[in-house]
Amino acid sequence: MCGRYTVSVDPGQLAERFNAAPPAETLQPRYNAAPSQHLPVLLNEGTRQIQLLQWGLIPHWAKNASDYNLINARAETVEEKPSFRDAMQKRRCLVLADGFYEWRKTPAGKVPMRITLKSGEPFAFAGLWETWKDPENPDGDPLRTFTIVTTTPNDLMATIHNRMPVILGRDDENLWIDNAPGITRWRELMKPIPADLMQAYPVSASVNSPTNDTPAVMARLPN
Repeated sequence: MCGRYTVSVDPGQLAERFNAAPPAETLQPRYNAAPSQHLPVLLNEGTRQIQLLQWGLIPHWAKNASDYNLINARAETVEEKPSFRDAMQKRRCLVLADGFYEWRKTPAGKVPMRITLKSGEPFAFAGLWETWKDPENPDGDPLRTFTIVTTTPNDLMATIHNRMPVILGRDDENLWIDNAPGITRWRELMKPIPADLMQAYPVSASVNSPTNDTPAVMARLPN
């Protein structure tokens, strides 16, 4: 799964990397992004502008928002699950990031690891998004949410966890949010990124609490 990640680069750099306009709202760096927070994504509709959506997908048909907080969607079943299949066809997004955290099991306990590209550049997770409106308050503001698609691990991630987020290659990012290619092509994109493009290093246990959201959380510890 993917339950924490980072978007630590300067907002201007993020907008430039993805050839997008910055969001209308203030975009703050996140060193320990967590579910329920509003985080930067690029949607497959409208203008190419970064939007801030809440992490934790709520299906559009849900009666109660509190019944759902779907932070991940498995690539193997995303076309079948009622919570995701409509979004897979119609509402895909790029979830913008520059690293993520996973916990490696050791005899001494779980060790938090930060995983990035070796290049250190920002990248995009494959995501799905939804718009939900409270059926008991039809005049209220809609809530837009997203989830991160996960897949089987590559060789690096297999030493840390049995799942990993789908990190799209640069050439695949626009295909994921292009409505023309179709489900067969999108399915081909939901695969592990090559392990030789990635690196992982241990970080402080302070990352365990989402209230710790400073650059110190990302600092490399001695191996």
